[in-house]
Amino acid sequence: MEDQAGSHGRLMFRFQSHKPLVRRGLVIGLSCSLAAGLGLSGPAAASSPAIREAMQAVASKPDPEALLIEVYRELGANHLRKALEKADQLVEAYPNFRLGHLIRGDLLLMHSRPVSTLGAVIGPEDKLKNLREEAMVRLKSLRERPDPDLIPRQVLQLREDQKHVLLVDAKRSRLYVYAHQAGQLKLVTDYYISQGKYGVNKLREGDQKTPVGIYYITSRLSGTRLPDFYGSGALPINYPNEWDKLNGRSGSGIWLHGTPSDSFSRPPLSSDGCVVLTNPDLYRLSSSVEIGKTPVVISESIDFVNKTKWENDRAVAARILDGWRQDIESLNPLRIAQNYSRQFKSDRGEDLDAWLGKHQQSLGKVKALKLTLRDMTHFFYPGRDDMIVSTFTQETLVGKNRSTLRKRQYWTKEGATWKVVHEVNL
Repeated sequence: MEDQAGSHGRLMFRFQSHKPLVRRGLVIGLSCSLAAGLGLSGPAAASSPAIREAMQAVASKPDPEALLIEVYRELGANHLRKALEKADQLVEAYPNFRLGHLIRGDLLLMHSRPVSTLGAVIGPEDKLKNLREEAMVRLKSLRERPDPDLIPRQVLQLREDQKHVLLVDAKRSRLYVYAHQAGQLKLVTDYYISQGKYGVNKLREGDQKTPVGIYYITSRLSGTRLPDFYGSGALPINYPNEWDKLNGRSGSGIWLHGTPSDSFSRPPLSSDGCVVLTNPDLYRLSSSVEIGKTPVVISESIDFVNKTKWENDRAVAARILDGWRQDIESLNPLRIAQNYSRQFKSDRGEDLDAWLGKHQQSLGKVKALKLTLRDMTHFFYPGRDDMIVSTFTQETLVGKNRSTLRKRQYWTKEGATWKVVHEVNL
């Protein structure tokens, strides 16, 4: 299984006894963003009694990130005693939250001497660096929470029965959960996550990177069936998918999973490729996941756009797919071929000429056919604005014979024209 503990990170906050932790403007900015963000409720509880019980236990505790920001807010207002009270609440609710203990230790030291850095207590420097990095990432991502009026650009269209989409933003060490309602996307909540020790763009087994791409949750594994290392459970994804395999990417066992019982969270860069959440967050996330349906978009950075831009991109995806449908129905070999890139490769490694030849043979003596496309999804491939991944159900009617299959196409932009570079029947 591609995952194990590790360390990375560096952060410097300036502390002075009975003085603000950070500039007042930053503290106020964080407070405003949290007022808008941390109060969001999580998804509905899952049906499993064990998960419901765990969710009830999670819901009874205060939000650790909300408490963490309260600590900094009180310090920014020069309220050292109140800051310490919040830190006490944090470690009492989450005894294994090492970052909470570190900050509480600094607050206690402030009563006796100046503190000039986060983690002024004596301890292994590599561990302190990890905690400083986690503190920086958590505070920065909470301050930069997505504008609710903006939409993640990578997600252009979901099927009606897909209730949620998960987006992993590696740059922010964050996982965003969007609800899909009547064709629109709405931010529900977000979670701190850890990723591969060497970041993203996984290419081969053992490179300790998290893959970039569009994946789906394939199963749900209970923590009772797994070693303690995986915490409260795991949600495997289908890495490597067909695009990964076509491009020679290797490795396996990429999961979204929890943390060991002795650790509340892990450093931002610490796994061998998995996406790691805290155990309470994994419980919450599990309730919004449907096996085989819920997409997981993993990107170095999630882009957010306004509704007009999103609708224009969505219309482009719909237009190129419908153009392909019309050309297939024409049965004209030249019209069909113009939809495909000269760089095309089939899932069996065939080039365009060989693949089109087989396609024409399959049509044989067909005089007319009717294609109906439904249940479509469209995504921009993460990190690229020149690739659209479209998946749909294709119903083919030839005479009185009807057939149905699920198909996925990878479209790339060549000049001003979109071309299919890979196509696979699912």
